[in-house]
Amino acid sequence: MNSVTVRVPAKVNLQLAVGPLRDDGYHDLVNVFHAVSIFDEVTAVAETGMSVRVEGESADQVPEDGDNLAIQAAVALARHAGRSYGVSLAIRKAIPVAGGMAGGSADAAAALVACNELWGLGLPLEDLMEIASDLGSDVPFALLGGTAVGTGRGERLAPLEVGGTFHWVFALADGGLSTAKVYGECDRIRQEGGEPVGHPRAAEPLLAALRVGDARALGAELTNDLQPAALSLRGSLARTLQAGRAHGALGAIVSGSGPTCAFLAESEAHAETLAAALKTENVARDVLTAHGPVPGPTVVQGPPGRAQRIPLSHDESGQS
Repeated sequence: MNSVTVRVPAKVNLQLAVGPLRDDGYHDLVNVFHAVSIFDEVTAVAETGMSVRVEGESADQVPEDGDNLAIQAAVALARHAGRSYGVSLAIRKAIPVAGGMAGGSADAAAALVACNELWGLGLPLEDLMEIASDLGSDVPFALLGGTAVGTGRGERLAPLEVGGTFHWVFALADGGLSTAKVYGECDRIRQEGGEPVGHPRAAEPLLAALRVGDARALGAELTNDLQPAALSLRGSLARTLQAGRAHGALGAIVSGSGPTCAFLAESEAHAETLAAALKTENVARDVLTAHGPVPGPTVVQGPPGRAQRIPLSHDESGQS
């Protein structure tokens, strides 16, 4: 086998609760992750060195050197295996870049899966999760997929059972937002407000809505502690959110650190209607529809007879 292609989904944060700033510069988080059907594809080809090229959605904004998280993932995997491997990675992007939907983390997760297959390492998911947690807070969930609660920096995951399929509309903004700048703005706003910040907790009504598949209840419970900071840095997002609510979205939220805005719809048909309405409002660069939850990385090209989805037990996911 000299090439492997892996498809990997974007995510939306259904709840992002941000605790106080820690001494190490991080925040304790409660992150309810939800994988949705917007996908990047990463193809790994055996080579003597390490390289990456990017095409598709905002490809010119993605580094093609050692700053690329997918290359960092390949290097980390080779180091973990204790061998000198080479790979050429080709990333085909559909997930928005710097849009709060973990596109870079998704590509890193896909690179881990693809290189593990390409190099015949056969490493278990626990090992890949360990490597992923060192690469970034969102990379472990990008390996897991589905819906899960993340704690710590977001890397400790507990999968959630979901009682149905949810339909989404995503309004893409011009340009991205720096995650570090959004967290910094969040800290600044909180400091100016002077109110104490408590330890984050998962919202039980939101978890209950997921369990029974109640879209209306879920829409009412969507929360993001980073949203005020994202709106402060990109004031136009307020108009985007308002437009979605005005056209019947069950819930409207900035996804992660933004600037992508996510809208929960009643059904697939409602999502299409809502997307069309947002396009006419001219409040976004582009509008996409999707559904979730969806599985994590899937091998779409590989050795005959191999499983297309990496198996994951509840115990494994809880040990990341």
